Amino acid sequence: LIEHHQPRAKTLLEIACGTGGLLGRLSESYDVTGLDRSRAMLAIAKKRLPHLQLLHQDMTSFRVGRRFDAIVCAFDSINHLLRFADWRRVFRRVKAHLNDGGVFIFDVNTSGKLQRIVDGPPWVGQFGRDTVVITVTKRRPGVFDWNVKIFEHQQQDRYRRHSETITELAVPRKRITASLKIVFNNVKALDPEGTHPSDRSQRLYFVCRGARSLKS
Repeated sequence: LIEHHQPRAKTLLEIACGTGGLLGRLSESYDVTGLDRSRAMLAIAKKRLPHLQLLHQDMTSFRVGRRFDAIVCAFDSINHLLRFADWRRVFRRVKAHLNDGGVFIFDVNTSGKLQRIVDGPPWVGQFGRDTVVITVTKRRPGVFDWNVKIFEHQQQDRYRRHSETITELAVPRKRITASLKIVFNNVKALDPEGTHPSDRSQRLYFVCRGARSLKS
């Protein structure tokens, strides 16, 4: 998407970069910077990518002091913001850090996808002798909980259980697009599977260009 919509891009910022899995690959093609609010995840990223600039900042309020040709937010990270007002804050912060002609690309989980997972059986994955079980439940309209349990093998038939609940907010495509168009002149929603983008899509990507002048 970056190559198609901003083929001259040289500098890139990934917000909510986590442990740097994507950032490391992007660094093969761009001068990259990453930021995340989790010190624990950044510590892992710094061990993996000691040569890259990594910043401990929140994507709703970040200030980097420079602008970029591309800014990305991947792996439905923005869904973890549980107030849509915070999504809008992200859009404005991104606008403030994009060069002229820069592109902002992010993806979301849709309500349709999350509801299909709710209606289906738990997902079970085996990693060596460790087991992961994931179920998704609907807390209220638009808000879904990912319930993750990891059974870590210790010895013989003994396992240690780790559990965590991760909450996501699913926002209708039209509402996301309307808010983006306040900030950007050109907004496209894309379904990576090639079908018409909708709230039933498995995942949606948004590509935004042409930042508007905003009043403070």
